[in-house]
Amino acid sequence: MSAAKHAFKAEVNKILDLMVHSLYSNKEIFIRELISNSSDAIDKARYASLTDSAVVEGGDEWQIELIADKDSGTLTVRDNGIGMNEEEAVEALGTIAHSGTKEFIKLLESREVENNPELIGQFGVGFYSAFMVADKVTVITRKAGADADSAVVWESETDGTYTIENTSKEGKGTDVILTLKEDEKQFLEEYELRKVVKQYSDFIEYPIVMDVTRSKPDPEDEEKTITETEQETLNSRKAIWLKSKEEISDEEYNEFYKHISHDFTDPARVIHYRAEGTTEFSALLYIPKKRPYDIFYQDYKIGPTLYVRRVQIMDHCEEMLPTYLRFVKGVVESADLPLNVSREILQHNKAVSVIKKNITKKVLDTLAHMKKEEPEAYKEFYAEFGRVLKEGVHHDFERRETIADLLLFESTKTKPGETTTLAEYVERMPEDQEEIYYITGGDRANAEASPYLEVFKEKGIEVLIMTDDFDDIIISGLGAYKDKQFQSAIKGDLDLGNTDKEEQKKEFGDLLEMMKEELKDVVEDVRISGRLKNSAVCLVAGEHDLDPKMAKMFEAMGQNVPQGQRVLEVNPGHNLIGKMKQVFASDKESPKLKEYIGLLYDQALLLEGDKPRDPVAFSESIARLMAEQAEE
Repeated sequence: MSAAKHAFKAEVNKILDLMVHSLYSNKEIFIRELISNSSDAIDKARYASLTDSAVVEGGDEWQIELIADKDSGTLTVRDNGIGMNEEEAVEALGTIAHSGTKEFIKLLESREVENNPELIGQFGVGFYSAFMVADKVTVITRKAGADADSAVVWESETDGTYTIENTSKEGKGTDVILTLKEDEKQFLEEYELRKVVKQYSDFIEYPIVMDVTRSKPDPEDEEKTITETEQETLNSRKAIWLKSKEEISDEEYNEFYKHISHDFTDPARVIHYRAEGTTEFSALLYIPKKRPYDIFYQDYKIGPTLYVRRVQIMDHCEEMLPTYLRFVKGVVESADLPLNVSREILQHNKAVSVIKKNITKKVLDTLAHMKKEEPEAYKEFYAEFGRVLKEGVHHDFERRETIADLLLFESTKTKPGETTTLAEYVERMPEDQEEIYYITGGDRANAEASPYLEVFKEKGIEVLIMTDDFDDIIISGLGAYKDKQFQSAIKGDLDLGNTDKEEQKKEFGDLLEMMKEELKDVVEDVRISGRLKNSAVCLVAGEHDLDPKMAKMFEAMGQNVPQGQRVLEVNPGHNLIGKMKQVFASDKESPKLKEYIGLLYDQALLLEGDKPRDPVAFSESIARLMAEQAEE
């Protein structure tokens, strides 16, 4: 039967092209990625063998073998794992089922990632890294439990196509055969393979073996030497998480982190401990320094690797960590769970709940200690993961104050780039201040220039500046901190000690009623402002309405957003409002008065970052008023 030829999907072709014309100086990572894939395949076979004895053939030992053939110029990575049938091979090697593919390709194309090969592993396209060093890649694979003649051979020479056909294979598992480029033959040398395995794959649980030829004296003739070939194991195979901390060096911790995370940087923190009591488990957890590019994608993998009595049960156990700690990497091993545990069982297992609660507390305690003892390091962590961490305020009601203590914000009393905590803000509050004030905005400069802060500046009241798009939801969910309620500077009816407000309501009441009638289709009310000092008007959302910025974001995502009660606030001390009052007193039906009211509303829209209802009419009105002013 002739081989069937297929074209790669467009995104695979693009990634292959980038691999062939490699951006990376660390080309040896292809070995790490292929060994990691082999380890995953063995994990799957080992787990399947618990319920299906046909998966194990002849009592063979799980292992990964490297075969360097200098004569043919090929390097083979062989495993006796789960293997693939034809459909699985096409799916795994010819397509990429992953959200964010376009963004990932943009990152690969960027010269900024030249020395960031972790992107390959983090995205799950490690197999294609083989094309950095190979002119041709051949995969021979047979599904565990299938007969010898049901194997398939997949092959590509990076020309945008691949072939696949049936073949026979003696044992289960997969051989990945790389025909190396002429200038990449160093990867056939024993010392190079040893070095790469030691650096990247030393902690793989399964033996990584290779035939090694040694010369030694002939025992029958001392003047002669003989050569012997023996299979040697290249990795230490140590379950590092089961060892005591005293036995492990910082370098070993860091290398294991790089192995499980596909990150090339050292972690920010290592959390290694053993819990004893009614539920016993070992945990080795890491807090990274850098945020994975895909952490906000829906299919981002959450949770530590779960082992039960040295058997890997799943790569990412989501039930072990809350989503707001999804940046934490690591391993958890428990003897209290059954080997055949499923995700459904995990969701209702008491031991899992205890482990999750314990791990969550340990991570939050570590972050709290880091914030207190190493504020600069914590600030670096928060710059990477603060946006993720604060999700916990919304999702974890029980720990929301604990998480709130970890949040950092800029404020009107901090220098640009510097931050404060909620506890520090409350400590600085004057005795007569009852609320924690905050403003949301795209960035600090826009927030500080906002008319909503005018009265706060005049009175010297500190306001927290929140620039993440969902901050308003987070703070609304928190509600209060240390018995101090949160109050948005852009929502609700503020009263910051304006003793003249009642008098102003009487003085301008009739004008406000007219404005309300003119704008009845777009605002719920028109009232005297307690927040304006320099601007004439501003639009204010209701106390419990969505932040306008947040509402626009949801609308852009196609979601229905409840229409809140918009209020136009008027500054009675502004010269324009005073002039409008005079016009109103002399001629309530003045066309100019109605024009001013419309312009003021459009001006309020502009001040909150929106556009006028009718930009053309707005521009014409402004031009006409300017012309009239110039004639006077």
